[in-house]
Amino acid sequence: MLNRSIDRQQAVLDAIDTLRQAVGSAREGLPEDIFLFVSSLTPLINVDLLIRDERGRTLLTWRDDRYCGPGWHIPGGIIRFKESSADRIAAVAAHELGAAVSFDPHPLCRHEMLVPKRDVRGHFISLLHACRLETPPDPGRRFDPAAPRAGDWAWHARCPDDLIPVQRVYRGYIDDDPALRGGPVIQVSGGNAEDH
Repeated sequence: MLNRSIDRQQAVLDAIDTLRQAVGSAREGLPEDIFLFVSSLTPLINVDLLIRDERGRTLLTWRDDRYCGPGWHIPGGIIRFKESSADRIAAVAAHELGAAVSFDPHPLCRHEMLVPKRDVRGHFISLLHACRLETPPDPGRRFDPAAPRAGDWAWHARCPDDLIPVQRVYRGYIDDDPALRGGPVIQVSGGNAEDH
């Protein structure tokens, strides 16, 4: 029995070594298969960027992937290893919008999002930050309803009906309705794989 335990421990150490060699620097992000494996072991922490203009509209981006399907979402991204939330906010603005933003370092709220029936990408802790555009979003990424592309942006005067389900917790912020916000508390969402 002891030999089997030692063999198993060595197999785990060998597997970890193989993964470290495959990953390289986690500060640059993870290969997708390793990222999905990690997401099955631990919650992921992400920042979401609430960007509003002088007319009270909210800037959203179009998403269409196997986890959320098609719909609008607040631009956001998962914080990398040893990356500050400030650096991730800047990276999200540059990557998703082709823009620069300033932001309030204190999140408006945090939400714990659980998807009980999914084993990968099933647990997030999301920090919503109020952001301001310092440069305009890339006009080449403006949303065209006749040809929707993942990653394109559009301003919204109200929360769209096709906001991805897991981000419905942000409806009060998008509609600028304090009664729907619930304050800076942890909320749990989820129920089935389609929720996130």
